[in-house]
Amino acid sequence: MNFPSATRTFLRVFTAGAALATLLAAPATTAFAADAAWPERPVRMIIPYAAGGVSDVIGRAISEKLGERLKATFVVENKGGAGGTIGMADMAKAKPDGYTLAFSAISPLSLSPIFNPVQYDPQKDVLPVARAMVSPVVLLGTRAFKGSSMEDLMKAAKAEPGSLRWSTSGSGSLGHLMMEQVQKLGGVQLTHIPYKGSGQQMNDALGAQFEVASMNVSPSVIAHIREGALRPLAIAAPSRVAFLPDVPTFSELGYGKASMMSVFGFFAPAGLPQGILQRLNTEINAVVNSPEIQKLMSESSNIAAPGTPEEFAKQIADELQANHALVESAGLKKQ
Repeated sequence: MNFPSATRTFLRVFTAGAALATLLAAPATTAFAADAAWPERPVRMIIPYAAGGVSDVIGRAISEKLGERLKATFVVENKGGAGGTIGMADMAKAKPDGYTLAFSAISPLSLSPIFNPVQYDPQKDVLPVARAMVSPVVLLGTRAFKGSSMEDLMKAAKAEPGSLRWSTSGSGSLGHLMMEQVQKLGGVQLTHIPYKGSGQQMNDALGAQFEVASMNVSPSVIAHIREGALRPLAIAAPSRVAFLPDVPTFSELGYGKASMMSVFGFFAPAGLPQGILQRLNTEINAVVNSPEIQKLMSESSNIAAPGTPEEFAKQIADELQANHALVESAGLKKQ
């Protein structure tokens, strides 16, 4: 698949720098024989979210297939809380021997540390192993919004500054940063309506309590779109998606910097031996590309996005830097 080369779209080929090379390098004392023997016992897979969600279902499915390929047992443990940072901290503090991993969004590394203290250094303590999937974020018009396009949205926002209400799942969320970028790029003033999660946000969207909302695409969102209760205006994705083929991407519309996507992948404690890192990356990519996992991701409105450790690490570093700059320029509150 060919992806557009817009700012912060992420499926690019990067050249790893000296710092990244150091991060990925195996300790000099690591024995190749030890790497080759891995795994010799069960591997703990932390999913830093509650059980039953899309990320949990897909993380478990990939872990099961990974265990089959490596002839090992992968024990999945849900350790949710604080936007994924509790589980990520647990993983980061573990011994870097390949027996503790995590499947998570990148936000505990690229966004959460900007707003709240975390118990790990997102660039030094956590090693990106393999990207797995993208969960697109879609901008939706509710019945309170009389327009049908991004152009209509911008016209309304310019005609009456501050009158148009944009809801998100919370302050400092991807949807919030998306709104801030749209304001900045379009030269408009919008009113932010933050929620504590997506449940009540969806209920109020269906009740037309605000004009537009940014949400992660999910089967329920797709169902409400097909029923006509919500109207998609733009989608944050590398390219148009099969489940919403008529919806333009933010990049197409000239708002590439607002193309905020939830990106998920696998992580290990820093210092993981190079041989184990490369083996994990190869096997995870093979599982992600398998028909079963591709089907599961498609059915849940996600996009498979495998890649190298270098690509994944560079993407996260870039995201962290860009989010820092946006938070500073927008004057968003930090804890």
